[in-house]
Amino acid sequence: MSRRSLLKAGGALMTLLVSPVSHAADTRVLAVRVWPAQEYTRITLEGGDSLRYSAQIVKNPERLVVDLEGVEFDSVLQSLPSKITDADPYIKLIRAGRNRPGVVRLVVELKSEIKPQIFTLAPIGNYGHRLVLDLYPTQPVDPLLALIEKSSPEGAAAGNGATPERKADIGKTEIAKTDVTKMEPARTEQLKSEVNKQLAELTQDKSEKRDSLQKTRVTRLITIALDPGHGGEDPGAVGQAGTYEKTVTLSIARRLKALIDNEPNMRAMLTRDADFFVPLGQRVQKARRVQADLFVSIHADAFVKPEARGSSVFILSERGASSTAAKWLAQKENAADLIGGINVGTRDSHLARTLLDLSQTATLNDSTKLAKAMLNEIGGINTLHRGAIEEASFAVLKAPDIPSILVETAFISNPEEEKKLADENYQDKMAAAMLRGIKRYFAKNPPLAKSKLAMLE
Repeated sequence: MSRRSLLKAGGALMTLLVSPVSHAADTRVLAVRVWPAQEYTRITLEGGDSLRYSAQIVKNPERLVVDLEGVEFDSVLQSLPSKITDADPYIKLIRAGRNRPGVVRLVVELKSEIKPQIFTLAPIGNYGHRLVLDLYPTQPVDPLLALIEKSSPEGAAAGNGATPERKADIGKTEIAKTDVTKMEPARTEQLKSEVNKQLAELTQDKSEKRDSLQKTRVTRLITIALDPGHGGEDPGAVGQAGTYEKTVTLSIARRLKALIDNEPNMRAMLTRDADFFVPLGQRVQKARRVQADLFVSIHADAFVKPEARGSSVFILSERGASSTAAKWLAQKENAADLIGGINVGTRDSHLARTLLDLSQTATLNDSTKLAKAMLNEIGGINTLHRGAIEEASFAVLKAPDIPSILVETAFISNPEEEKKLADENYQDKMAAAMLRGIKRYFAKNPPLAKSKLAMLE
C-alpha cells in the first residue's frame, strides 16, 4: 500500500475515533447562576440544549457530585467556583473540571447534610434549557419558629452568579442598597410618627375615635404575612431603565416590615427575605404556617403599553377578572412558577385541596374591607390605576382562611413610575401608606380576642 493510501486510511480511522467525542460534546453551557438563601441554595446551569447529567451524594465529607454529559469545560463552567461565597449557608466550595472527554464533573463540597432536588426545565421567557440543583437542608426552615425567635433568616445575596451580558441573568440593581431591617431608630420613629399623625387626621372626631379604639384594644399579637413578589430566577417585570420588580418589591416589603415590627401589637414575616425564588404555593403555605391574620402580596408590574400607570389593589375573583389588564396581570403573575422553576414532582397535593373554597365568603369579605382601606391610603401616594378594587384569579390570594390582597405599587413599565419605584423616598412613603391601610382595617375590624397565636404578656 502506498504512503498516500496509508495516510488516507489513517485519516479515516482518526475520524472514526474523534467523531463520537466531538458529537458528545455538542451542548454549550450559556450561563451559571447561584442563589444562596437560608431556606435553600439554588445552582442553575443554562444550556443551549437540554443538559444530560448524573448525580450522587458522597459522604465523609459531605459532597454532591454531578457529571454533565456532552459538554466541554469552557470559561462559563470555569467561572462557577468563583460564585460561591463564605456566606452561603450550605456550600463550602465547588470544584469543576473535565473528568473525561465530553464529561464535566462538578464537586459541591457541603457545609452540612442536604436534601437535593435536581431537575430540568424547558426554555421559557429569556431562559434556555436549565438544569436546576436545589440544595435543601435535611431539616426545613420553619417560618413559625423563625418568627417566634424574631430572627428572620437573611439570605446571602452576595455571590449571586448573574451573568451581566444576558438579560435573563438577573442580578441585583443599584437601588435599595439600604438594609431597612437595620434602619436607624430615629428614621423608623420618624416614619412611625408620620403614619400615626396621618391616621389621626383621617377621623373627624379624634377623641371619639380614641375612645372607640380603647374599647376594642387588641390584646394579642397581630401577624402580617408580607409577600415580596418574584425573586431569584424569577425577576418579575423589568423597566426600561433596567429596574427589576423583584428588587423593588423586596425593598418595599422590608421597609413595611420594619414599620410593622415597631408597632407594639404587630409583627410581620416575609415570604422571602432575600433574592431567591419561592413557588406561589409555598408563599401561601408560609402564611398559613405562621397563622397570619393578613396576607399582603407586593408587586410592581408591567403592561404591554408603557402608558399604563397608577397603583392598584387586587382581591381574588369569584367570577373573573375585573378588567382586561387585570386578567393579563394575573396570568403573568401566575406564570411565576414556570419562570422561577419548580420541581413538578414536589407539588403539594394537600395545598391544592385546601385552596380557596368559594363558599368561604367571610374571608373574601374581609379581603374586600382590607383592600378598600389599603386603596384609600396608597391613593394619597400615587395615582390610582382605577378608582376601585380590582379582581383577578391570582394564585397567591387563594389562602382559604386569611384575608389576602395584592398591591401593585406602580407600573414599572412606565418610565416615570419606574423612577418612583427606584426612589427610596417613594418606597418609604408607599410602605407607610400600606401600614396606615393595615391599621385602618384593624381599627374597624379588630381581630378576634381568641387567638390562635401567642397572647401578649
